Amino acid sequence: MLLVDDINAITQFIIELEKLKNVERRIKPVGLERYENSAEHSWHIALLALTLSRYAPQAVDELKVVTMLLLHDIVEIDTGDKFAYDANHDDFANEHQAALRLFALLPESLGRKFLLLWEEFEQAQSPEAQFAKAIDRLMPVLQNLHNGCQSWLAHDISVKQILSKNAAIEQANPQLWQWLKEQVIEKAKLVGLKTE
Repeated sequence: MLLVDDINAITQFIIELEKLKNVERRIKPVGLERYENSAEHSWHIALLALTLSRYAPQAVDELKVVTMLLLHDIVEIDTGDKFAYDANHDDFANEHQAALRLFALLPESLGRKFLLLWEEFEQAQSPEAQFAKAIDRLMPVLQNLHNGCQSWLAHDISVKQILSKNAAIEQANPQLWQWLKEQVIEKAKLVGLKTE
């Protein structure tokens, strides 16, 4: 039975998530001049995961993967977006504090469930978390390949950095990773990305 307190908590959480639409990332959507926001990114990778889940090396629970992908970046409401190639990209302690605050807005059992899924994603120990992490890495690579390597060029990112940072994609699908590496190397030659 849905109680008034639960309705209030859930709607407060959902309204708080509106702030994710204002968290600017460092990549532009394909064909647009503005920067993508974190809410758009989460939606896009959730759909990407659904389209690729049947090709995962081992069966994954699609709902669990999509839920992780929809939850994983909401901490950016408090922490801001971290560029994948920044040295301080992984800031678990700070992000965990944000997760604790945000999920505490929900009814206790739901908040705990979401927090555990967020932590599972961050730790990348389960097949679903590993697949979700790989999909999270894949989308910006696809965007860069189709928008003239915008964020890579703007931040002087090398092919070596791209391949190293995104190697987790191989866990989602080795054939996809092989194809992607070839695409990155070919595009790098066309736009003049440095190799090292």
